[in-house]
Amino acid sequence: MSLDDEGKFYGDAKKYWEGITPTVDGMLGGFAKISPTDINGSHAFLRPFLMVGGGKTETTRALDCGAGIGRITKRLLLPIFKTVDMVELNQKFLDEARSFIGEESSRVDKLFCSGLQDFTPGTGTYDVIWTQWVLGHLTDDHLLKFLQRCQSGLTSNGIIILKENVAQERDFDELDSSYTRTREELDKVISQSGLKILKCEKQKGFPKGLYDVYMYALQ
Repeated sequence: MSLDDEGKFYGDAKKYWEGITPTVDGMLGGFAKISPTDINGSHAFLRPFLMVGGGKTETTRALDCGAGIGRITKRLLLPIFKTVDMVELNQKFLDEARSFIGEESSRVDKLFCSGLQDFTPGTGTYDVIWTQWVLGHLTDDHLLKFLQRCQSGLTSNGIIILKENVAQERDFDELDSSYTRTREELDKVISQSGLKILKCEKQKGFPKGLYDVYMYALQ
């Protein structure tokens, strides 16, 4: 992808999200009703890796990537982790986050306004780095480098969770300027990054007509 194309790819996505209302329905493209199913599936997938579920990963600090107004921070991460940081491209969403999250927002520490292509997590900082429905906004090269930076951002038993739409064939959405990758493409970039797939599972219970959604645990 040329620099001009790359600039358009990121610029178009930024413009799209600037036009979206800072609500759960806005974050989920009109599918707010799937949020409870999504959160329950995520919790069931994550818990066995955590010390509280018999695993090795601590629950001190998590990072929510492409966090929007904090739907995942509020409903999945804050009930488990002592502290959560959020990274989000759109300042308008971050401005809304603390009021959306409510009284528990005192345990949300850092709000980073950044695209993931430009973001570097602090070294050895996070027990869990959660990325969901956002990695399609990265080019292949930037996705690879982002995963490598995330690896450096983990604590000793930390894990990265990817939760993404998966297509039978690579698909590009011109509306929000994002890719939907195949499982083969995701597996390949994960392997190239040096991360290992601990577990991969399909999210159950979403309405027909949506992309399949897969959860990956990486270390």
